[in-house]
Amino acid sequence: MADTKVAFKQRLQQEFAKMQEGQTFTFRRTFTDGDVAIFCGVTGDYNPYHIDEIFAQENWFGRRIVPGLLTGSMITNIGGLLGILATEMHFQYLKPVYIGDTITCVVTVAKKDVEKRTLVMHATFTNQDALEVLSAQFNGFPANIRLAQ
Repeated sequence: MADTKVAFKQRLQQEFAKMQEGQTFTFRRTFTDGDVAIFCGVTGDYNPYHIDEIFAQENWFGRRIVPGLLTGSMITNIGGLLGILATEMHFQYLKPVYIGDTITCVVTVAKKDVEKRTLVMHATFTNQDALEVLSAQFNGFPANIRLAQ
């Protein structure tokens, strides 16, 4: 078992060494009504802007919007593939995301702290009209690199 742990730690060190500032990773998805329903059910976020079509039509956005944290969770696809355990996340919501929107999330390695073995990652989220809808930053450390080479 000790050999397995040593080999695992060596692999993490090798993969961390490959990560470079400026390196980017991309994930794209289209948000569906089902995505919103599942997310709201799991989280208990029953905000009428997300689940009540009539309310949403009569108010600020004119139609239902995707929960901000659901959109923001796109970074977990990339972070998960990289095996990053996040220690902090910050989001700035810029524009609404509507059901049916296709969002592209680009994550960039902004800073690599070799001494602490941590990363600062920036993310931009744009919709199908090339409008930036969300900006994020997250910090963390690699714990299990799984991204295909």
